[in-house]
Amino acid sequence: MDASGNRVIRVLKHRWRDARDSRRALGDAGLQALQSRVAKSERAHTGEIRICVEAGLPLSYLWRRASARERAVMLFGKLRVWDTHHNNGVLIYLLLADHRIEIVADRGLNALVPQTQWAEVAARMAQAFAKNQFAEGLSAAVDEVHALLAAHFPASPGAPNPNELPDTVVLI
Repeated sequence: MDASGNRVIRVLKHRWRDARDSRRALGDAGLQALQSRVAKSERAHTGEIRICVEAGLPLSYLWRRASARERAVMLFGKLRVWDTHHNNGVLIYLLLADHRIEIVADRGLNALVPQTQWAEVAARMAQAFAKNQFAEGLSAAVDEVHALLAAHFPASPGAPNPNELPDTVVLI
């Protein structure tokens, strides 16, 4: 098939899906468990974790053949993950239509964690997702990000540790 045929198939695959597909992939119990897991994690460190599950890319991204990484970086900004006091926010992004996982970390944490380590976290998530275990894969990723944030940015006992960003999973 030529490039234009592949482009049309990709557009259809992305436009066929919506936020209901994201909700179905995780289930209500999975969404609640993820929110609780993020909230609990953030009490142990000064970082912020956001999870975003997107069913399919917007048409404007598809027409210009944008990557999942480009979309994740845009959402990192739009969801204000970059806007944390210690520059240690992390976005875990899942694009269902392309089966893509992106982890975007702010500069404070990215300077301490090599890209290969983020790739390993994403690879473990992909193994769970291949079995349609989306909530489980995201939970494991939150645990791994938690361990990194707790090691590099632990919360000080008695010091203020405000929750700078919502803990809810963003479904698009």
